[in-house]
Amino acid sequence: MSKELIIYGAYGYTGELIARHAVAQGLKPLLAGRDPKKLQALAGELNLEYKAFSLDDTAALDECLKGAKVVLHCAGPFMYTYKPMMHACLKAGVHYLDITGEMKVFEAMSRKSDEAQKAGIMFMPGCGFDVVPSDCLANMLKEAMPDAQYLEMAFASGGRSSRGTQKTVIEGLHEGSAIREHGRIKPIAAGSDAKQINFGDGKGTWAVAIPWGDVSTAWFSTQIPNIKVYMGLPEKVIKSMKVMGYFSFLTKLGFVKNLLINKVNSGPAGPTEAQRASGKVNLWGEVKNAKGETKQLWLTVAEGYKLTSLTAVAIAQKVLNNDYKVGYHTPASIYGSKFIMEFEGSKIKEPGL
Repeated sequence: MSKELIIYGAYGYTGELIARHAVAQGLKPLLAGRDPKKLQALAGELNLEYKAFSLDDTAALDECLKGAKVVLHCAGPFMYTYKPMMHACLKAGVHYLDITGEMKVFEAMSRKSDEAQKAGIMFMPGCGFDVVPSDCLANMLKEAMPDAQYLEMAFASGGRSSRGTQKTVIEGLHEGSAIREHGRIKPIAAGSDAKQINFGDGKGTWAVAIPWGDVSTAWFSTQIPNIKVYMGLPEKVIKSMKVMGYFSFLTKLGFVKNLLINKVNSGPAGPTEAQRASGKVNLWGEVKNAKGETKQLWLTVAEGYKLTSLTAVAIAQKVLNNDYKVGYHTPASIYGSKFIMEFEGSKIKEPGL
């Protein structure tokens, strides 16, 4: 069995997009996950082999990783799934990639960098929309202003989120938001930091600070000590977030969480093929130094889930071709700030252009 690349969580919304794109790129990944029926259906269609097991089954996980080179982990929420996969990769000497955007996962895995180095493997969480375009944008801005002390970024799409993304948001609702201040992550109340941002169209779009992965990853790759990341949302939604923040403790209750998750499960799996094809995401970034000087950039990329399938497979291919560095890394810290420009739909804009 050839299994240089393993895609775990391959039948999920994003995992399936990644599996299909991997095959289109000439790869023959081993598909893995918990549900044998879903795996069998997808593997049969793509003419691939599969293995069904839970990440709780340590013996099965260890056996599956034998002889593999790279795992592309797609089963979230990653706060619950990254640890068993990470430890199994350390044990087996297998490179770990995933598509998380969860700040706490980035922070935890960065602290394991020495262990990854000793195992001769790379840890790179965040190989999708979270955080490839924003990590590249942060590094472009750092290159434009090497003495930057403040970094703000924002993104807006208006597109639909997948069920997996929505469930991850539900898991973290009770924790509010976060920014980085003087090099340290600082919790802030949900909806408490909102502003209007020009996403390149000359108009002001409301956006709110969120605990996006770049609060962790942009610090790692740029060392800018003060970081905020905003998401474009309607003003009324932001106001609702602030009100809901006072009652966020309720989302820790099992029955409340289950109600929210059941509602997610009753909705669409994610954007349709047409929505992925026509969609786009606009990003904005600004750096400022101690003198108060600023630099801005705007970046447009493909729809988030489409982009994730493109970037995650591209990074897996690079690692399979021995283009990697051992230890914990972010996408731009290895593949450069212009990595995002290799993908369909990516356009960069500077002020005045």
